[in-house]
Amino acid sequence: MKSLFIIFAILIATGFVFGYASFGEEKQKMNSQISPLMGDDIKGHKVATFAGGCFWCTESDFEKVDGVKQVVSGYTGGDKKDPTYEEVSRGGTGHTEAIQVYYDPNKVTYDVLLDVFWRHINPTDSDGQFVDRGSQYRSEIFYHDEEQKNMALASKKALAASMVFDKPIVTPITRFEIFYPAEQYHQDYYKNNPIRYQFYRSGSGRDQFLKKTWKNIKTEKKDAMTTEKNHGSKKVWSKPSEMEIKKQLTPLQYNVTQNNGTEQAFHNEYWDTKKPGIYVDVVSGEPLFSSTDKFESGTGWPSFTQPLERDHVIEKTDKTFFMVRTEVRSKYADSHLGHVFDDGPKPSGLRYCINSASLRFIAKEDLKKEGYEQYLEKF
Repeated sequence: MKSLFIIFAILIATGFVFGYASFGEEKQKMNSQISPLMGDDIKGHKVATFAGGCFWCTESDFEKVDGVKQVVSGYTGGDKKDPTYEEVSRGGTGHTEAIQVYYDPNKVTYDVLLDVFWRHINPTDSDGQFVDRGSQYRSEIFYHDEEQKNMALASKKALAASMVFDKPIVTPITRFEIFYPAEQYHQDYYKNNPIRYQFYRSGSGRDQFLKKTWKNIKTEKKDAMTTEKNHGSKKVWSKPSEMEIKKQLTPLQYNVTQNNGTEQAFHNEYWDTKKPGIYVDVVSGEPLFSSTDKFESGTGWPSFTQPLERDHVIEKTDKTFFMVRTEVRSKYADSHLGHVFDDGPKPSGLRYCINSASLRFIAKEDLKKEGYEQYLEKF
């Protein structure tokens, strides 16, 4: 569909000499495939695989990210061995246009790449992306290991909870199998054919949709070195497997974090703890609250005026027990933490009422030993 669209746009809009005939000649000249990073080049790099519609566009978007070494356009997700562009674009192979992103994890994290991915697609469209229709242009995340899987799932849930989109997030998260690099003429298409590329992209509706969707959404530029935007931590938070969670947690902790349970007031571990330190998710270890924001609410549960890391605490509407409340959950582990109410002290006026069973306390003197030394400055 891209080929038809771009040819039509060129023929209508200009009389440039690089028409359809020269496009075909170029394909014949450049029919070899690109080689992904190999040998010494790949040392120290990791790979991520995304499908977001036209791979000319997604390749262009990801190559602008600091820490990305190489982006390869290709095909994945289907059964046809060594598919060609013509076969995939016709549909029926099961493959979708996709990219493989080779990146330096010391400069950019998978979490940051997920954020780039979501901000450059329409994750509510199950039948293609923008002007390109059909499953061969679907959006999809292909994870290479359990860590990527857990981070992708947590990221998808966080996006849904953010309410940026008023439709369900339908982008699948699938185990990676095999990737077939596309023909050479598709690689770096935006660089090698800038006019044709701009004709296609401007007419595809992609940028118009993204601008309209995100223009009123407050964004913070993520530090490409970390998943922690404000502190430079190199930790990558993710949710362990179900088996690991069951081994790690007590029955009470499991019931609260995984089944949305509530522990008994005044008979829990941290309700009256006054020591300086931070509180992290008991499942993932992601930082959530600080003792500097803890106050005595009289409720019998740990109460805080604000999170330590705002983007680690996700809010959701809770309509259980014939009430409408605001539930709070951790971003990466998706643990049930408790609820937030608007009866707290100034200046925030908020009360984050949290289950002790969802938390692990790390005392100030242990922060460096536990790998949270960036928070020492708070005390």
